Amino acid sequence: MFVIKRDGSSEPVRFDKITSRLQKLCWNLSIDPVVIAQKVVARLYPGITTIELDRLAAETSAYSSIVDPEFETLAARIEVSNLHKNTRNKFSEVVELLRRHTNPHTKKIDPLVSNELCEVVDKNKSVIDNAIVHDLDYDVTYFGFKTLERSYLMKIDAKIVERPQYMLMRVAIGMYGNDIDKVLIAYSDMSQKLYTHATPTLFNAGTPRPQMSSCFLLDMNEDSIKGIFKTLSDCATISKHAGGIGLAVQDIRATNSYIAGTNGYSNGLTPMLRVFNDTARYCDQGGGRRKGSFAMYIEPWHADIFEFLDLKKNHGKEESRARDLFYALWIPDIFMERVKSGAMWTLMCPAECPGLTTCHSDEFVALYERYEREGRGRKSIKAQSLWFKILDSQIETGTPYMLYKDAANAKSNHRHLGTIKSSNLCTEIIQFTSPEETAVCNLASINLSRMVVDDDDGPKFDFDKLHIVSQRVTENLNKVIDNNFYPTPEARNSNLRHRPIGIGVQGLADAFLQMGFSWDLPEARALNKDIFETIYHAAMTKTIALAERDGAYESFEGSPLSKGKFQFDLWQTSTDNHRWDWTELRRKLSLYGARNSLLVAPMPTASTSQILGNNECFEPFTANIYSRRTLAGEFNIINRHLVKKLKSLNKWNDRTTNQIIADQGSVKNLDFLSENEKNMFRTVWEIPQRIILDMAVDRGRYICQSQSLNIHIENPTIGKLTSMHFYAWKNGLKTGMYYLRSRPRVNAIQFTVNKKLVKRTNEQEEDCLMCGS
Repeated sequence: MFVIKRDGSSEPVRFDKITSRLQKLCWNLSIDPVVIAQKVVARLYPGITTIELDRLAAETSAYSSIVDPEFETLAARIEVSNLHKNTRNKFSEVVELLRRHTNPHTKKIDPLVSNELCEVVDKNKSVIDNAIVHDLDYDVTYFGFKTLERSYLMKIDAKIVERPQYMLMRVAIGMYGNDIDKVLIAYSDMSQKLYTHATPTLFNAGTPRPQMSSCFLLDMNEDSIKGIFKTLSDCATISKHAGGIGLAVQDIRATNSYIAGTNGYSNGLTPMLRVFNDTARYCDQGGGRRKGSFAMYIEPWHADIFEFLDLKKNHGKEESRARDLFYALWIPDIFMERVKSGAMWTLMCPAECPGLTTCHSDEFVALYERYEREGRGRKSIKAQSLWFKILDSQIETGTPYMLYKDAANAKSNHRHLGTIKSSNLCTEIIQFTSPEETAVCNLASINLSRMVVDDDDGPKFDFDKLHIVSQRVTENLNKVIDNNFYPTPEARNSNLRHRPIGIGVQGLADAFLQMGFSWDLPEARALNKDIFETIYHAAMTKTIALAERDGAYESFEGSPLSKGKFQFDLWQTSTDNHRWDWTELRRKLSLYGARNSLLVAPMPTASTSQILGNNECFEPFTANIYSRRTLAGEFNIINRHLVKKLKSLNKWNDRTTNQIIADQGSVKNLDFLSENEKNMFRTVWEIPQRIILDMAVDRGRYICQSQSLNIHIENPTIGKLTSMHFYAWKNGLKTGMYYLRSRPRVNAIQFTVNKKLVKRTNEQEEDCLMCGS
């Protein structure tokens, strides 16, 4: 049997050569390469290429990761090694290839990188090439590499030409251009996994159209055919350039509303939303890299609210559904109060009851109740009947998202601009919008697992390091605003006027495990608080320094910041410790102002957490062993911290893994673990949601935008959901819930479980939602 080499020649397959190649990639691993080599040889076929042989070896190793996660490490190394063999050894050479790219249809030169990036590389070729540490590509998981390969690394004729380190250097240059010192710092930080920028930045930095923003928030242009289709066109353009969209639709008149221009009557929201649904399907993000994603926001007084809540349901008439959109409620406090008291609720049409969307809090209540007294509402219902409809939709579809209009407006540094009408696709961005301003946010997330350091006294969380990294991320995102490509004039207008940024985190659960904390410990709650105070203080420190150099953002005057009010002041609370000097920072703010209107917005970090090998954002682990299916494939995910613990106890074996899989990723039946250790490795399904909500509230006073807060309830009921939603609302959260995550009533058959190795248990465990008892 022969193998085809990279130069086109062939040679006989040699078992010892395959073994030797694997052996070279097994440094620091307790893996016998012969085992993998034997499995690879058994799957060979005549004429296999060396590239295919490497891929086969990587897949074979990855399949074995359930036995030992070290096999997954080997799989990643094989893939990286294969990529290195098939790409240029110098970044500057790859840039030249991308510059000379030829359009396959027109056969004309069609560069994939910008002239600005090429000029920087030409002027600083040796410095940039020498700065790249190629071996850092090996510090990636197999799942992370396949995610990069699928969507992030640049290709020519469907063949990858970019290495992960080249991508990071492209991003650094895309932000800082000729400022080589800043380029090298940004590259070094990202290559060490201290933070990562969001997916659109990784996609597009340094390209001819560097659309690096993640989130766009739109208001309907106007309630007319012209206005609706202008908004639709903007959404399509933004989605084409890899932006996620949040759109406020509550200004569109309800079904059967009179249309003066035609002497007819409106069809309401549903037909319009179906058009947006089809646009989202057609205009995917970045040319097939991600699906187009639109979130639609509505206030619960809108007369079409009941139809709106059915749009994502799996049953019903197709013409009454728009299942590819995402749905969110923008809820005024008065609605929650009427649900609580069992009062009536009036549904209204925005065309017949104008002004409700442009006011909030007491002003909204006064106008809403005036319309009720005047009899201008369409229909009066029990507020609880609508509430139960909302919860019914959440139990079935996981949506609508729950955001609280009055808290979002009262605690926003944009509140002086006008009433904020919506959030974004992932519920963490809270910004002002208007027909003239499409809100934009540029995102990055800090890797909290890299902030834990070991010293003689055990693991410590390095807050000074976090402060430095947070300042660098702030400056990076500020540069993105200036160098960004804006898909619409309204987006450019808003971003340059207000200059908001969004700093998030990933790996909080990893950091807790590195520190030896379970989620219910006071130390974990304190660490969560201290992390976000540090990030907010550092971001504020840097934005004030930038304002001293470049001036405050255009709409600074009149804002809460211009009056010396930080986010925790808007929450009517104070800071918890004396780690950072807020008094001095307030003094500097009064002197120089701020360069950026908004700073902190913890986002979901789904794809970038895969790349960096962390658990997502600030969420607990959903399971300690599970299978994850993405556009890049299906992967076994194992909690590496748990494996480390089990190996130290000499308990990582088939019996243990079978027990964890049988228990749906839980360690509750591993008798050799102490109760403290079991608590450390509890999954999100085993942690009382009150703990999750309390942590969200604690960090909320340092989050000047909002946070993507998923709620996990194994068997959601009306009572559990009502308890959770009211707890979030009463405690002042802006986002009460992103997705509701639940488990299926019946589990799929677990074919991978050896039932002989699984401990039998008759225990019935049912946690109370709020107290965990």
